[in-house]
Amino acid sequence: MRIKLFLILIPFFLFAVDNQKLIDCYNIFEQKKQELQAQAEQILEQQEALEALKQTYMALMKKKEQKLKLKEKELNETLKKIETQKQEIQNLINEYKKLLEEIKKAKLDKVSQSFAKMRPKNAAQILSNMPQKDALDVLNKLPPKIIAKIFAKMDPTIAAKLSDALLKLKAKNVSSSNP
Repeated sequence: MRIKLFLILIPFFLFAVDNQKLIDCYNIFEQKKQELQAQAEQILEQQEALEALKQTYMALMKKKEQKLKLKEKELNETLKKIETQKQEIQNLINEYKKLLEEIKKAKLDKVSQSFAKMRPKNAAQILSNMPQKDALDVLNKLPPKIIAKIFAKMDPTIAAKLSDALLKLKAKNVSSSNP
């Protein structure tokens, strides 16, 4: 009977051991489940914080981009004003250069007329003492008959230099006027 009782008790004993293991596994599972839920909540909180940070960053970037576009627009407007002013200044410079050339030409015409009215001897003395470029400018405006009279009264060396330079100047003017 003991054996029978033992055989009957063995399944209960085994069931009790298996049942204890099952209860221990269930407790461990519950404990792990709670740990995982806590970690999941923590991850969710971090995700929400990250999303809030992302939204803040995007808003800040949008605001900076708007400021940058505004600055770019202002710079473009300023650049446009500068270009317009630069063009106006260039136009004024060109206009003043033309006026200056006209004044120089009128002055040279007056000076040349004065030399044409002078006695050849006096004109020769003055032209001999002038810088060669200025003397050539005056001589270039005079008629050939007056130039001949002035050269006749001039030192032959100076007259030769001026004559040679005048020929080169007239040749240059002729070649530049014929394309």
